[in-house]
Amino acid sequence: MVSASEFRNGVTFEMDGKVMQVIEFQHVKPGKGAAFVRTKMKNVITGAVVETSFNPTDKFENAFVDRRDMAYSYSDGDLYYFMDQETYELEPIDGSVLGDSFRFVKEEMVCTVSAFKGKVFLVEPPNFVELTVTQTDPGEKGNTATNVTKPATVETGAEVKVPLFINEGERIKIDTRSGEYLERAKG
Repeated sequence: MVSASEFRNGVTFEMDGKVMQVIEFQHVKPGKGAAFVRTKMKNVITGAVVETSFNPTDKFENAFVDRRDMAYSYSDGDLYYFMDQETYELEPIDGSVLGDSFRFVKEEMVCTVSAFKGKVFLVEPPNFVELTVTQTDPGEKGNTATNVTKPATVETGAEVKVPLFINEGERIKIDTRSGEYLERAKG
């Protein structure tokens, strides 16, 4: 159990059947009236942010979120199979849990899988990935105009905006959180 007076940034707890994580907190002692804890918290599963005030004596159950690194193996319909890096067991995960950034994940890539009470609610790919461009218009030598881009398809099938000088077969670095081209891959 954790009481509201013990709230700190990053504390996770259960409230009304939801898993909440404290983002910001402030102990307030007004001149008149009882003290309270002003809290900004995020629903870990949906990502919704809520601001609420609590009585310092309010108690909540601790919530333990299990985060494991798992390698993406393959997909079969709406199920995506991930292999636990320690036990080598395959775990099926429903496609509805995967976010938009999963379009940059290819087989054998390690992702962070978050679960609460055995139910997976989030699959986070690496922040940066290197992928090969499989289809794009030919690049033009010397065309280095800034902020001019063209569409390119990478090996996972995702489409990314790249500078005009990028050609098919080149490896590029992509930020999976924003889906943006960063640079040519080194090496």
